[in-house]
Amino acid sequence: MDDDLSDGKPPQKLTPVWRCLIEVCFIVFLYYSNLLMGEYERSGQARTRGLAWAVQDIFTEANFTIALATAITGYLVFEFFRKRP
Repeated sequence: MDDDLSDGKPPQKLTPVWRCLIEVCFIVFLYYSNLLMGEYERSGQARTRGLAWAVQDIFTEANFTIALATAITGYLVFEFFRKRP
């Protein structure tokens, strides 16, 4: 069986920039998926108007600004707690 750990080297770590980018993008993904789920709640209009309307409704400049700001804030908070002794 040939796997990456058989050569005795530890797996490479991501550079801080890549890790930041991946974590921020994941938080933005969670934000938008939560908005999309909200469109299908009992009072959400997506149940009658459809998926295309819901996607158009959630992908706005204001939502993107909020998603990016909260994602960067969340990343910084988690980095603070990671580096605490």
